[in-house]
Amino acid sequence: SRYLVRHWKVANMNTKQLINSVAAGLMFSSSLMMASAQEATPGVISDAVQHECVTEMGKTEIPEGATAYVISGDAVKASFKVTEELAGTGLNDAIGTTNAVIGMLLLDDAGNPLPCGRIDVDLRTLVTDEPRRDIRILLALGTEYSPLGTFIITEVKGLDGPLEEGVETEMTLIGNLNLNGVDKQVSWDAKVTFADGSITGSATTTVRFDEFDIEKPVMGPVMSIEDEVILTIDIEAEAQ
Repeated sequence: SRYLVRHWKVANMNTKQLINSVAAGLMFSSSLMMASAQEATPGVISDAVQHECVTEMGKTEIPEGATAYVISGDAVKASFKVTEELAGTGLNDAIGTTNAVIGMLLLDDAGNPLPCGRIDVDLRTLVTDEPRRDIRILLALGTEYSPLGTFIITEVKGLDGPLEEGVETEMTLIGNLNLNGVDKQVSWDAKVTFADGSITGSATTTVRFDEFDIEKPVMGPVMSIEDEVILTIDIEAEAQ
């Protein structure tokens, strides 16, 4: 009888340990899935990370054997889109754009995208369809003391191999984005095409005003502005 009691206690303890182990495993797997999903979703991932790629504007380091593609041309553009509510009108998409974009992308000798590419946008040149809004946006972005928006690529994900000539390729760009003097690690969805010695494409992400300490530029007939802003960069880059 005492043997049966001891045996039941041991079996019961082992069962509890097994249940606790399974539960811990499920929680760990769930946390990994959540982290993976977070990285896969365009937007802020965390505070900016320390990386050897982070250099001063115009001083991108080119690794040995890599080719630099300089961003330039009429097709280059940076833009934002945010939904605002106007008195008496309703919802409206406010869109601001600028062509004042410079930067550099890097490929290795096999055509694989590399980290350390950099894109700088002169935020002072952003314009919308309303000059009064433009002034408020420049103030909100703190362009007087932080005139540039900068994205430095620290990681490229989602590729099975090098870029194929003439084929549009989807990938995820992860790196440090600086707006209003605030640095965050941000994930972007990108589509690029490599052809005839040039790279064309676009990258898009979604951020919130509060993530970069930006005060919403509410003014005049604008009653409210949504929290999320869609950022897009259209690029054209030629081999240096």
